[in-house]
Amino acid sequence: MGEERSNHTVYNVNYHFVWCSKYRHAILEPIEESLEASFRDVCDEYGYEILALHISPDHVHLFLSAHPKHSPSEIVRTVKSITAREMWEQHEPFLEEYLWGGG
Repeated sequence: MGEERSNHTVYNVNYHFVWCSKYRHAILEPIEESLEASFRDVCDEYGYEILALHISPDHVHLFLSAHPKHSPSEIVRTVKSITAREMWEQHEPFLEEYLWGGG
């Protein structure tokens, strides 16, 4: 979490992101392990360093370090789109029940 160096720059850029599930439904606990694995895979692939990750039943805290060339919006778009797609592929029946179920 200290200073990083690249050509002509020294930087220490950290971001704290928080995401909530739709309608704050407590749906993340059953998929917590696969969600955490997905976050770690995406961050490894794109060169983001996870400094802290906490998954609550209805929200996620992600504290990470990234190179300054990556904007916060780019990081959020990348992480959310890939993890959401993977969660839908792995847990579609469960997620549909909570997010699109009749009532």
